[in-house]
Amino acid sequence: MPKRIHILKPLPHRPADGHKGTFGRVLVIGGNAEMIGAPAFAGASAFRAGAGLVQVATPKPILPFVLAIEPELIGLALPTSQKKWDEATDKADAIVIGPGLGQQKQSRERLDAVLSLDKPVVVDADALNLLSSHKKWPTKVKARCLLTPHPGEMQRLGALFGKIDQHNTADDRLDTAFRAASAFNQVIVLKGSHTIITDADRYHINTTGDSSLSKAGTGDILTGILATLLAQKVDPFDAACAAVWIHGRAGEIAGKKVGQRSTVARNIVESIAEAIHEYEQAFGTT
Repeated sequence: MPKRIHILKPLPHRPADGHKGTFGRVLVIGGNAEMIGAPAFAGASAFRAGAGLVQVATPKPILPFVLAIEPELIGLALPTSQKKWDEATDKADAIVIGPGLGQQKQSRERLDAVLSLDKPVVVDADALNLLSSHKKWPTKVKARCLLTPHPGEMQRLGALFGKIDQHNTADDRLDTAFRAASAFNQVIVLKGSHTIITDADRYHINTTGDSSLSKAGTGDILTGILATLLAQKVDPFDAACAAVWIHGRAGEIAGKKVGQRSTVARNIVESIAEAIHEYEQAFGTT
């Protein structure tokens, strides 16, 4: 049985003389004509969580609209040359792939390319569905992954580790997360009420969040926070525990300000700073 972790780790210290290169570079890969907001929210939340640089790689026709939502982002129009792709992935300290990615052939090729890199990678949304279409976990994975499935995505991923029948009980959710983390040798963030984080040796059950998070786009916000902490060299399990806590608390704060019924993703992005302040008060910085 993995060891349960109750006390979360401090956030990394931010030196007063730090610059944008000090605080990590995140690359977000995703977006399509019907999902313009997904990579924008991921990038915006990465900035709010403290990343120094965030680049978004998205199809050329929608890139101007993504940048209009979050003008601090660096753009990379897809498709691009191999040289520019290699430059973007080489420079990135952490990569997000999946928000609004789509499930076309080129999406699968980009996912396979990212998984072959020796980088921390947050695998979310369409990237999880592309993984679940494999008959087994890919053999050429060098990436140190954080997989962030909601229950439906985990149901589909279950085919890769032999657990098709899944139930939404607390014990079954734990069992499913443990088995996935062990089979894939990656960190699993099984989202939902009381999100479970596990690397098969340790696990944590999150205590923050409410129905303010039950809106489209909120999962993209979590991926951005996760990627920032990974880019700042935080251990993947510890990064996931902190990011999920901050994400959940940001949802609670936003819900109190505008009402749980009316909260939308942008309200949660705007509440990340306050949630991080509360996290630092509770758990400190290194």
